[in-house]
Amino acid sequence: MAKGEGAEIGSAAGLLPASILQTGERPAQVKEPKKKQQLSICNKLCYAVGGAPYQVTGCALGFFLQIYLLDVAQVDPFSASIILFVGRAWDAFTDPLVGFCISKSSWTRLGRLMPWIIFSTPLAIIAYFLIWFVPDFSPGQVLWYLLFYCLFETLVTCFHVPYSALTMFISTEQSERDSATAYRMTMEVLGTVLGTAIQGQIVGQADMPCLQDPNGLALAAEGANRTHGSTSLRETKNAYMMAAGVIASIYVICAVILVVGVREQREPYETQQAKQISFFRGLRLVMSHGPYIKVIAAFLFTSLAFMLVEGNFALFCTYTLGFRNEFQNLLLAIMLSATFTIPIWQWFLTRFGKKTAVYIGISSAVPFLILVALKESNLIVTYVVAVAAGISVAAAFLLPWSMLPDVIDDFHLKQPEAHGTEPIFFSFYVFFTKFASGVSLGISTLSLDFAGYQTGGCFQPASVRFTLKMLVTMAPIALILLGLLLFKLYPIDEEKRLENKKALQALREEASSSGCSDTDSTELASIL
Repeated sequence: MAKGEGAEIGSAAGLLPASILQTGERPAQVKEPKKKQQLSICNKLCYAVGGAPYQVTGCALGFFLQIYLLDVAQVDPFSASIILFVGRAWDAFTDPLVGFCISKSSWTRLGRLMPWIIFSTPLAIIAYFLIWFVPDFSPGQVLWYLLFYCLFETLVTCFHVPYSALTMFISTEQSERDSATAYRMTMEVLGTVLGTAIQGQIVGQADMPCLQDPNGLALAAEGANRTHGSTSLRETKNAYMMAAGVIASIYVICAVILVVGVREQREPYETQQAKQISFFRGLRLVMSHGPYIKVIAAFLFTSLAFMLVEGNFALFCTYTLGFRNEFQNLLLAIMLSATFTIPIWQWFLTRFGKKTAVYIGISSAVPFLILVALKESNLIVTYVVAVAAGISVAAAFLLPWSMLPDVIDDFHLKQPEAHGTEPIFFSFYVFFTKFASGVSLGISTLSLDFAGYQTGGCFQPASVRFTLKMLVTMAPIALILLGLLLFKLYPIDEEKRLENKKALQALREEASSSGCSDTDSTELASIL
């Protein structure tokens, strides 16, 4: 990783601290201004690749786990809602727990964050593979999925929380961090494309069996359920396991590239004060920081909107729109559109500001969701809406992770003695988002149970189709509008961000100068 270093004058006078030189003896220039710290494209790419494992696995689970539990593992809707809610809630709880453990970790030769990434990876891929395995014993199925879903979420948290906090340790330059974040978001959206393509296309090749019913209200007898499509069901199970194996391999490759290509570095002013504040004092300071509370409250609702769409999209396409064999291609259209528009949003936020990008980017999904809610099922219109929705998904991906470093910089200026709080910021943002998404996904699956969802059926009652339409259109619209209203309270605009940038730069230069003075004094004492 490229590091800017100030060139020093090679004269003997340059070794002496300025305070002990007489006014007439001081050299005209002791050292040149410090060059900006630049990250190479290779560094940014290696850092960005590390975001793919979380998105590849998260996309596969988010889009396919619900329909997998209901139609492949044939878990009843109530039990499926328990698995989804408890898994997401546990996942949310592990974020601050891992953040606490990281804040207590010591710096090693590999850094403070990298050891977590290295040691969690092999266990995570084993747990992930077992999520997509259907055990032979039926009474303990719910416990099986609950156990390995929670275990995987714990291990992937041990990967993703330190990776998210790594944003603050790859460079001290705000512009370089923003650029690396754009690389990361592009790669993460590519990860969702990979997850969607691999899971969707492999699983889509299998002929998922369902029970025909002319009225769409009642299923055949249980004996027919056991005999109908047993071969197709077995092929579908194998397809899910094959997709899990491919995704697990991608997870390992990306983790290796991240560890090899990225090196952590500490802030200059942090290294001078090695003692960190306690976790709970740091948590109180973080939670009392106004900009942080406002930005996570706003993004909480907008993230929930897109998570509701994600969690119910496969069922919505299959049963409400009637595109049983097209939903994986629609997902791919959304993710490809998001991938290609990430660089555009990065340019937009640097040109017009991050708050403007939030208002325009996230609100752009509302008209298309209204169109889906009002218009009858039409494949061409659905593809157009999918491409347009991808543009808004790109903004929702990029902006939270681009704005959190601004909030942390503002916090460091107001609390300069509070070192090591970066994992708290990132882990609690993810905590609130995941916990709320777990509640929403559990409630949405439970609402399908109340609406009369029929496990394994080719058709669903009108009440189920209507419920799915509300979960994918009107509920996300309400959440997006509420999030944008809350975002009006966020105080860090472009002017404030530039002020913070200048103040932090002055603080770093002061810390570097202080470090140079200490070194010079030691050398002078040695000479004397």
